[in-house]
Amino acid sequence: MAYAVEMDPLDFRLRNFAERDPDKDRPWSTNRLRECYRSGAERFGWAARPSRTGLLRDGPWRIGWGMATSVYPTHRGRASALVCLSRDGCVHVDCGTQDIGTGTYTILGQLAADAIGVGPDRVIVRIGDTRLPETPVSGGSQTAASAGSAIHLAAIELRDKLIQLALRDSASPVAGLSPGDVAVHDGRVFARRAPARGERVEALLGRQGLADVEARSESAPGDEEQRYSMYGFGAQFAEVRVDVDPGRVRVTRMVGVFDIGRALNAKTAASQLRGGMVWGIDAALCEESVIDSRLGRVVNNNLAEYHVPVHADVPAIDVSWVEGADERANPIGAKGIGEIGITGAIAAVANAVYHATGRRVRDLPITVDKLL
Repeated sequence: MAYAVEMDPLDFRLRNFAERDPDKDRPWSTNRLRECYRSGAERFGWAARPSRTGLLRDGPWRIGWGMATSVYPTHRGRASALVCLSRDGCVHVDCGTQDIGTGTYTILGQLAADAIGVGPDRVIVRIGDTRLPETPVSGGSQTAASAGSAIHLAAIELRDKLIQLALRDSASPVAGLSPGDVAVHDGRVFARRAPARGERVEALLGRQGLADVEARSESAPGDEEQRYSMYGFGAQFAEVRVDVDPGRVRVTRMVGVFDIGRALNAKTAASQLRGGMVWGIDAALCEESVIDSRLGRVVNNNLAEYHVPVHADVPAIDVSWVEGADERANPIGAKGIGEIGITGAIAAVANAVYHATGRRVRDLPITVDKLL
């Protein structure tokens, strides 16, 4: 459409930005897509892109720049969690979710540590067992929002219990204060205005004769899904090199900027988003299931014939996100990021191939025969 009206693809998107969900006629819970577009374009150098196709050359290589939009719904399911603080100062988190390699152990421990006011090294996370408090499946990019919200709420309840214990204990340094005047941080209960006036949580529990303090909580979606449209967003930019004679396509650069709400852990967030973009390169250029039309079976059912990218196929991928929690979506303000990295990545690569060659390929993967 942008080419049909002779407009830059990025400008076309900015001019048609939806201030509210046009399908459901609802406001967005948050939508920082404009910031994603502008930040991504700057990081990529989009302003130097020629409008006509086939103009960028480097010897036999034709160079193309393409971009696309990422969008994925923000989901949350009913989840429960149990958080327990032992007399030795360790926090035990029980939650029946699972870690499929995305860093769930890490972020759940961080959420509990942050809400209670202890160091992450004092938190022990136990997941992956159906005997633990129930959570949804790991699908729909909902694990952090679901299990994380339940743990966050349970941890806050436990922190409030600690404060109440201290306030009712005449021997406590914070006795007699109001709850709002007391904080818990780094394993200490103390007066906000006089941090030296406090004690370790181990001392508080020991004086009370308690082996531990625990709190259980359940988190479930409310009416927010009927009041708001909740999505993660992003902008992806890709550079490809195409050698038309043999029909080779190489992705040489990618930039992705995302609106993911509150980033719970910078390292695991970047890894998931980057992994999704690699997945997009894979879908655009490599993966293809070949079906035997007579028998209905996949005939390339091994990694010798079912192609996936190797290290040499994956360029440097610049991943970032715009800051800002989505407090309307869930208690921790996070949007799911397990899958949004692939949405838009394939289209960005295909659009870059068109910019390099003038050929539209809409049947994936983009293989040699489709460019000759």
